[in-house]
Amino acid sequence: STLMRSSAASDVYKRQGYMFQKKDIIYNETIGVCQVTEVTKLVDKRGQPIMYYGLKSLQDGRTAYIPVENHSVVLRNLIDTDTAVERKNTGFKDRSRQEQYEINYVLGGIK
Repeated sequence: STLMRSSAASDVYKRQGYMFQKKDIIYNETIGVCQVTEVTKLVDKRGQPIMYYGLKSLQDGRTAYIPVENHSVVLRNLIDTDTAVERKNTGFKDRSRQEQYEINYVLGGIK
């Protein structure tokens, strides 16, 4: 069988070392600062298993499932403190709500 039980899928996930791991805090261009709540296998319309990141927005609690590979939305690590300070001081009001939240989160203004 080509389908693996979830424990086997979890072992493969650990070996492959996906870009983001469970509990990571990352930035998703759609829902902003979020936590990776899970990396799980879901089945597509053709019955093919695909690995997904389960994400939960720290801003408003929304959840999203984004394919680990070939996703169309930007997923990235949070900006560093220096970048956050620079963005806070230049054009902060012109940035999206998600970007403003990220800047404040990185600078410790939001827990």
